[in-house]
Amino acid sequence: MGNDDRETDGGIVSSVGDLVVVSNRQPYTHSYEATDDGREITVSRPAGGLTAGLDPVMQETDGTWIAWGDGEADADVTDENDEVRMPPESEAYTLRRLWLTDEEVEGYYYGYSNRVLWPLCHGGTMKAEYVERYWQRYQQVNRTFADATIEAASEDSLVWFQDYHFTLAPRQVREAVPDSTFLMHFWHITWPGWDTFRSCPNQEALLKGLLGNDLLGFHVERYCKNFLDCVDEALEDAFIDYDGNRVNYDGHTTTVRAFPMGIDADSIREHSESADEAFWSEFKTDHGIEPDTRVVVGVDRLDYTKGIVERLDAFERLLETRPEWREEVCYVQKANESRSLIPDYQDLQTEVQESIERINERFGTDDWQPVVYINEFIAQDELCGLYRYSDVMLVSAVRDGMNLVSKEYVAAQVDDDGVLVLSDQAGAYEELGEWALTINPYDTDAFAETIETALTMDPDDRGDRMAALREQVGSQDLFAWMDDIFATADELREKKVANDG
Repeated sequence: MGNDDRETDGGIVSSVGDLVVVSNRQPYTHSYEATDDGREITVSRPAGGLTAGLDPVMQETDGTWIAWGDGEADADVTDENDEVRMPPESEAYTLRRLWLTDEEVEGYYYGYSNRVLWPLCHGGTMKAEYVERYWQRYQQVNRTFADATIEAASEDSLVWFQDYHFTLAPRQVREAVPDSTFLMHFWHITWPGWDTFRSCPNQEALLKGLLGNDLLGFHVERYCKNFLDCVDEALEDAFIDYDGNRVNYDGHTTTVRAFPMGIDADSIREHSESADEAFWSEFKTDHGIEPDTRVVVGVDRLDYTKGIVERLDAFERLLETRPEWREEVCYVQKANESRSLIPDYQDLQTEVQESIERINERFGTDDWQPVVYINEFIAQDELCGLYRYSDVMLVSAVRDGMNLVSKEYVAAQVDDDGVLVLSDQAGAYEELGEWALTINPYDTDAFAETIETALTMDPDDRGDRMAALREQVGSQDLFAWMDDIFATADELREKKVANDG
C-alpha cells in the first residue's frame, strides 16, 4: 500500500490513543477450506477501503475492533471472551466478535438497517417498511454492541462507530462510560432533509442516540445541515449552534462536521499501472469486444440508489438517436449483487437484466453486443485495468452519500485520457463536479447527449480535466480523511479536558 508511512508515522497514531472501532462487518473473516487431509481454517483479509485503511492504525494502537462474526469458522478461533488477536502474523490488536442469531440478522440488518434507514436516508420514504419487529431487533442488537463497547472502553478511549447500523448505541454507551471517553461516529450514507426524516416514527430515538457522540461526521456540509435541521424540528430541548455546527442536548455537546471520504489512491494507481495493454486486449477478447470499439463503463453494487436502469436508458437513447455509434461503442456494466433477500433488490436485479436483454436484442448484431454484463468476481488488478482503459465512466446515482467508485476511476486514470460523467446527486459531485461532465440521471435525453460529449471530447480537454481530478483525489485520499477526523477528535478532546478543568 503506497501510504504505509503516512498511516503509521504521521499524525494519526500519535493522537488516537486507546482506539475502539465498532462496525457491522469485521476486518478479518475465518472460513473452512477443503484439503487432501480434510479441511483447514483460512482467513480473508481486508480488500480495500476504510477497513484496509484502519487495519494498520489498529495494529499500531493495539486497539479493539468490535464487529459481527459472520464467518463459518470464526467461533473456532476465538477465545472464551469471543476475542481473537489480529492479524494472524503479528497479533497486534483484538478483534471482538459478536454472534447474532438468524432472527437478529433478519430484523436488525436486513430489516431496520436496510429496509427502513437505508431507503429513508436516500429519500425513498415509499420504500421504508416500518415493521415493529425490525425496530425491536435493531434496538436489541444496538444494545448488544453497546454492552461490548462499554466492556472494551476505558476513560481514555476513543470509540469510533461506523455507519447507520448503530444509531442508538452511542447514547447507550455515553450513559455508562466516563465523560472523558470520547465517542465519535461517521455516517457513510446521506442524511435526509426534515421533510423526509419526519416520516420516521422512531425519529426522536434515532436523533437522541446519535447525540450521544462527541463528534458526528458526514460526507458533505449539506448532510450536516440536514441533520441539524432534523434535530431542531424533532427535539424541543436541543440547542442548535448553526454557526459552530454544534448541538447541546441533555447536558452534552455534539460537534457535527463534514469529512468527505477519500480512497487509497496510491494503491489504486499501483494496481492500474500493473494492468498492461495485453490485459486490455485479452479482456476485450474474452468479452467479445472488438479491438477498436470504444468502451464506456459502470461499476456498481446492485442498488436502486445507483441509477443503473436510468443509465441503461440513456445508453439506449444514444444508440436510438445516434445510429452512427452502433458497433462503435460498448457499455460494460460490472455489478455486484447486494441484499438479495430484500424484494426491492430482487426486483432491481430483474429490471437491470431485462433492460440489458432489451438493448442487446434491439441493437446487437452477430459481431457486436451493445451491453456486456459482468457479475462475477474481478480481481483488483483487473478492475483497475478496466477503469484505466475505459474511455468513459458513468456514475449516475440518484442519491449517494459519496460514491467512491468515481474516485477509484479517477485514481486509475494514469494516462489521463478518460472522462468521468457524474451525477449531481452523488456526494462526490461536491469535490469532482468542476472537472467531470454533469448529468441529471432522470434527464434521459441530456444524459445520452453527455455520453456522446464524453466520447468526442478533445484529447487535450480530456487530459486537463482528468489531471485536475487526479490531483484532487490524490491529495484528499483515505489517509488525509482519517488524519482530518482524528485531528478534529484530538482538538475536541483537548477542549473538553480544558472545560472540565
